[in-house]
This record gives sequence, C-alpha cells and structure tokens, in this order.
Amino acid sequence: MTDINIDLARYNMIEQQIRPWDVLDPKVLEVIAETPRERFVPHEYANLAFTDTRIPLIHGQSMLEPKMEGRILQSLQIKPTDRILEIGTGAGFLTACLAKLGGNVVSVDIFPEFSQQSQQLVIGLGIDNAQFQVGDASHGWDQDGEFDIIAITGSLFQIPETFKRSLTIGGRLFAVSGDDVPMAMDAQLIKRLGKDEFSTESLFETYLSALINAEKPQTFVF
Repeated sequence: MTDINIDLARYNMIEQQIRPWDVLDPKVLEVIAETPRERFVPHEYANLAFTDTRIPLIHGQSMLEPKMEGRILQSLQIKPTDRILEIGTGAGFLTACLAKLGGNVVSVDIFPEFSQQSQQLVIGLGIDNAQFQVGDASHGWDQDGEFDIIAITGSLFQIPETFKRSLTIGGRLFAVSGDDVPMAMDAQLIKRLGKDEFSTESLFETYLSALINAEKPQTFVF
C-alpha cells in the first residue's frame, strides 16, 4: 500500500463512511481507528482496504464494508467485561475490534483457513483474549456456554431460537435475517430481557450473503 497515504485513508474512512452512517460512539471509532484494517485485507485487494466496499475473500466470502462493521460494534453496546460470540470469523478484523471492546471473544468459522489466518493476525497485534474455533454454527453454538454478546456476520433466513437461548439475561444479539434478495433483509438487535422474554429492534435494511448451511424455512405446497 505504498501508493496511498494510509493514515489519511483511514481518517477519510471514518469521517466519510462510518460517521455518516450514524456510528458516533467514541470508543467504537477509536477501536476502528487504532486497528490496522489493512493487515486483514488480502494482498491483492490492499488498495481497497479503506473503501466503502465488501472485499472478496476465499471460499466466495467477503469482508464487510467499514460502515457495516461500525454499526455492528455500536449496536451491541459492548462492555469491557462482556463475553462475546462471533459467528463467521472471515478476515478477522471485526474479531480484533470485538476483542478490544469486550472481555473475551469466541470466534467460530466453518473454514479452517479463516480461523488460522485470523488467529495469527490477532495475536500479532498483541490481542490475547480471542479464541478461534472451527465448526458449523449455522444452527447455533452451545459448546462454550452463554454469551453477553453474539454477532452473526452472515445472514439467516430466520434466526434460530438456539442463538437467543445462548444469550445471558441482558445479552445482545446482532443478526441479519430475510430472503436472499438484495436490500430485502433486516438487521436486528435482539435483547434477552428474561428467561423467556426477548425484545427485537430493527436497525436498518441491508444485504448479506447467507451463512453457510443456513436453513431455509419450509414452504407449503397446496
């Protein structure tokens, strides 16, 4: 990335992309500014590291655009003591930000390459409170107990009840659900208010590629 001014590009990313998308939490903006996004971007797309685009990854996946990462982090209202579950490690940038904001992160991806590469990058930044797991979490992840925060980075046709049940009381879940039609999906923040009580807030409309193995609801044929 020798042909661009990285510091200026990072500043412009925050001021021209992330802030205008109503990401104003100073802690979130600070973490994004201090985490070197360029290290998590595939080498062949280095010049796109700070652009308002989803950067291609292997296995047909993509790295979320910065404004989306900012909205996810802000909506979850992460506390320093929060235990966090991330479904879909991907490039690992969001993982690093979650770990800086929270107490402990378990990040799960179905592709071993993402877990391995992200672990190396995160450790290389001196972040030691993130654990990386390989597995299929499309229907939930109950191997590691309950979490205060759950962030799902691929869309779901409908949100499995198991994810909601993996929240602590007071816990927050970010998920995108809906049909696989561009801009027909709903980004939601779900809070667990009690043992069997949840609230759902619609945040914005968007489009995300479906989480691998996400189950489509059955349709009835008459």
